[in-house]
Amino acid sequence: MSGDDATHSLLRNGVRMPRMLYGTAWKKAQTAAWVERALAAGFTGIDTACQPKHYDEAGVGAGIAASASARDAAASTAMSSGALYLQTKFTPLAGQDPVRLPYDADAPLAQQVAQSFAVSQRNLGRQHLAALLLHSPLRDRAGQREVWSAMETLVDSGHVGLIGISNCYDPAELQRLWHEARIKPSIVQNRFYAQTGYDKTIRAFCREHGLVYQSFWTLSANPHLLRDTTLLGLAAAYARTPAQILFRYLIQRDVVPLTGTTSALHLRESIDVLAFELDAPDAAAIDALL
Repeated sequence: MSGDDATHSLLRNGVRMPRMLYGTAWKKAQTAAWVERALAAGFTGIDTACQPKHYDEAGVGAGIAASASARDAAASTAMSSGALYLQTKFTPLAGQDPVRLPYDADAPLAQQVAQSFAVSQRNLGRQHLAALLLHSPLRDRAGQREVWSAMETLVDSGHVGLIGISNCYDPAELQRLWHEARIKPSIVQNRFYAQTGYDKTIRAFCREHGLVYQSFWTLSANPHLLRDTTLLGLAAAYARTPAQILFRYLIQRDVVPLTGTTSALHLRESIDVLAFELDAPDAAAIDALL
């Protein structure tokens, strides 16, 4: 991948994306504290969404601000160098809590996107965000085109660097989006699990067209992988945990994993994944499991 830092980041359309992101779903009142801890541990990429049902996006902004104020070494370096990668999502009505909407439910879709993004800007204390994802595809194709066009407008205005889609498990749907879009998706973020065959076809499409595939539920959905004798053997050989082996393998297969851990130990272990590499035969052994 031209322009990529094989160890720490990927470069897409002038935006540098860390090889691992910290996910902020489901943390509620603890969001700010865990974002601050993630930055202190060395994370330079944060994933969130303008979806009060599952995310406290304002808490993400508060955690970032607290990190900068505290002048923590890891966090302040990221903040001062402009290297902090912030990624949010526009969540359609079907995925929102109807009593906590971040936009006008009766507004046209393009206006909903604009209103949602304005809320994200306030929540995160940023006028420019590295990436904006459509949280899930819309059933109505015309509606999806309207939403995507509104996201393209945010790129045109300089407020967003990259756009992409999450929870897109149909290869034909991704291909259609790619061919119809004026500004092509740069990111696909999906649950990484056996029920979808680990998105082999979608990941192949991403590799072919230069999209970044991001994985979530990478550990939670795959306890059987973490118990597999292949991973256990590699963990022993590399003096790492099975989770570290799986994360490292995915990074070497051009996947950007998300971790939403609320363990200080696991935060450090996740960052340590960037400090070693699997030998090619060992990575190939894991290929057979997916």
